[in-house]
Amino acid sequence: MGSVAGQRETEDQRARGVRTVKRVTLRDVAQAAGVSHQTVSRAINGKGEIDPGTQQRVLDVARQLRYRPSRFGRGLVRPDVVSVGLIVPDVVNPFFPEFVAGVIAAADERDWQVLVASTENDRSRELALVRSLGQQVDALVGYISHPDAQLEPYVGTVPLVVVDRGLDSSNHALVHIDTAAGIRAGMQHLIDRGHRRIGMIDCECVSAPMVRRRTFLEVVGEHALPVDEGWVVMGEQSPAGGAAAFEALYAARPDLTAVVAFNDLVAIGALRAARRLGAQVPDDCALVGYDGLSVVDLVDPPLTTLHLDKRRLGELAIHQVDQLLAGELPPPIVLTPSLNVRGTT
Repeated sequence: MGSVAGQRETEDQRARGVRTVKRVTLRDVAQAAGVSHQTVSRAINGKGEIDPGTQQRVLDVARQLRYRPSRFGRGLVRPDVVSVGLIVPDVVNPFFPEFVAGVIAAADERDWQVLVASTENDRSRELALVRSLGQQVDALVGYISHPDAQLEPYVGTVPLVVVDRGLDSSNHALVHIDTAAGIRAGMQHLIDRGHRRIGMIDCECVSAPMVRRRTFLEVVGEHALPVDEGWVVMGEQSPAGGAAAFEALYAARPDLTAVVAFNDLVAIGALRAARRLGAQVPDDCALVGYDGLSVVDLVDPPLTTLHLDKRRLGELAIHQVDQLLAGELPPPIVLTPSLNVRGTT
């Protein structure tokens, strides 16, 4: 009865236009590459007993055929359902649950399953997660900072969508966040309000390192603002980190009139610190956040922020997976933050 039910379910999926994955076997790859199935197994599993040229040829054929080793003996997913592995850097930061929700919602519309893993903001865990999760799914979506040259041996033949790493990949599908355009919009808003002594609270960022700082200094130079790198302080990605960074910046630059924060959590911490120091927001110091978290409406005054549609980001990532599973390498998709002006500017 189980097989009949599975057949009916698959027929229902096809009737609704749901994509399923036709499995290519190891012997299919061997036949196409003109080698034995033992040679294909060695090439796929990275065994050393094979000529590098032969291994590369086998891997190229495997990618063309969209071959992926069987994962179903582990009982994680059914063979007739597409499974997507999702790698995020943090599940505590409120940015990522909204992104994950977008991925899951878009996958649900296709009757796909999603397995979620976190690097816990530890870049050294990325490649191991790519390999281990990639052995369990049909495709991967991830915040992956490693360049393609380092990534390829771990990805193997699994289709991959890279989120927010830039536009420098020719091997994988991309969803890019135009952080530079967002920072420019926030800076221009402050300049239009008459601010010239603008500081920045920056943070370490694995996916897009130094983009905010670099763009901030570019805008400073273009408008000849009386600001240099000394007006940028580093902090941790938390309200406490934002508060400590604002206190340090305000102590060093007491004449500043505005601050651009790395994200909304940092900006909320900066807002609290400003109050403790007796600085009125926005009269004494304006604040601009980044991300557009729902929590920004709960602070007083409500935070001006560069809003990014995080659910849409997740939906677009699944759209890219869909294209990859159809045998296409889609063009990059770029998502640009929009300025939401509220009470802190």
